[in-house]
Amino acid sequence: MSKSSLSLHSFRLGSRSSDLALWQTHHVVDLIRDAWPDIEVTVETFSTKGDQILDTPLPLIGGKGLFTAELETALRGRTIDAAVHSLKDLPTESPPALTVGAIPERANPADVVVSRDGFTLGNLPLGATVGTSSRRRAAQLLNARPDLHIADIRGNVPTRIRKALDQDGPYDAVVLAYAGLQRLERLDVISQVLPLEVMLPAPGQGALAVQCRDEAESLELLTSLDHRITRATTVAERSFLAGLGGGCSVPIAAYAFVEGEQLKLQGRVAGLDGTRQIDVTGRAPVAEAAALGDQLSREALDLGAAKLLENAE
Repeated sequence: MSKSSLSLHSFRLGSRSSDLALWQTHHVVDLIRDAWPDIEVTVETFSTKGDQILDTPLPLIGGKGLFTAELETALRGRTIDAAVHSLKDLPTESPPALTVGAIPERANPADVVVSRDGFTLGNLPLGATVGTSSRRRAAQLLNARPDLHIADIRGNVPTRIRKALDQDGPYDAVVLAYAGLQRLERLDVISQVLPLEVMLPAPGQGALAVQCRDEAESLELLTSLDHRITRATTVAERSFLAGLGGGCSVPIAAYAFVEGEQLKLQGRVAGLDGTRQIDVTGRAPVAEAAALGDQLSREALDLGAAKLLENAE
């Protein structure tokens, strides 16, 4: 691929300033440079509301786009040409004039246990304290281990690792995303990769979203970064989330994968206290990913998901 069809000479990417966000953005920089070697790519960093408020649990801060709104404002103001997000942080409703131009190949979507004493979910002591800021993780942890004490934890990934390993800290274990630890080369701290039947991931977990203005040149440049299977599976997962009217702070989980030309999707809505989980599964042709996610969201609602989500607000 060459830049012959583009008049762009430079391309500006927006990123949050955390170590993980910058890794993700520079990964996208490398992908763009590989595809379009004649285009100069630069990075601008931003601080988001979710980065600035560190003394409040995420679900209590309120509002959509806690980690994305400032970047979207810069996009609309043409300060940057695209923004790199963790797809799971991106609201399912795309703002006017903006779109997801590329979803690169996904990393491992699993969640993991990090424990200073090497505990797994199965051998944590009775009543152990587990740190997570995610209601999705908390609800599924309590479903598997009702005796656990769930405590909020904030901060970027290195901060959470430090808190998890602190011998005098309050946490017996912390749950984090495998992908973030892999990207920061900290797989050494994992004591357990949680199986999907126990801990289904957030819709889009492990995937990146490159958001841009809905303009031909940006879309043409970013198309080369798009991974067909990752796009299809995450579209299905996020369609399930959208059909339930949920955001990133509600206990909704989903995971899709492709076998041949069939896409298989599992969705889950969990009660905050862990006493009830609603699981739905289905399959459809890859081209019908969005429709499958919507169908399973309606099945979950028929099984009582609305009541669980109402109690989670």
